[in-house]
Amino acid sequence: MLPADPREATYAPADAGDVARLIAAAPMAWLVSADPFAATPLPVLAVTGADGGVVRLDGHFSRRNPHVALLRERPLARFLFMGPNGYVSPSWMADRSQAPSWNYASLQITARVRLIDDAAGVGASLDALIAANEAGRRGAWSAAEMGPRLAGLARGVVAFEADVEAIRPMFKLSQDDRDDVYADILRGLDGEGAGDLATWVRRSNPGREG
Repeated sequence: MLPADPREATYAPADAGDVARLIAAAPMAWLVSADPFAATPLPVLAVTGADGGVVRLDGHFSRRNPHVALLRERPLARFLFMGPNGYVSPSWMADRSQAPSWNYASLQITARVRLIDDAAGVGASLDALIAANEAGRRGAWSAAEMGPRLAGLARGVVAFEADVEAIRPMFKLSQDDRDDVYADILRGLDGEGAGDLATWVRRSNPGREG
């Protein structure tokens, strides 16, 4: 496990469901293994428990990816997520003595990966990920529309379920800025069209004006 970071209390998510919301908004993660080192970028789907906390991450690899063989031997891995982020300019602020900074929402999730090789399990995993990403789209697509091609492509895939062991969120979103600086930052983000980041700043500062 990583050593404790004293910033975690200050930059903790404001709500237990924010971890799952961040993954839904930015599902492309780096899956990282150590000893030997390997890293693969892939989209994942968060599975939540009754309290809204993330308990599992689901996804899939190309069967030809050498990372698959490593995970069969060493299933413990870390998933790295980077959500909305952006530069914070002192040019936005009435107090020009402020320093530049960067606002961001990130996650490190340690999980134990279980590989799924059987056709039914792979199909269910693909269907769930597709359904999550097609939800709400006009004329949403389903894997069944591929017809016979689906079975052939699925044979080249290994799915996985990764049981979460630890979550390290770091939502550095102006929680420790003075109220006047915080208000100036939001005006700057809104003025530059950084709507996603501004939304997360507001979410992480409940009860503050702006």
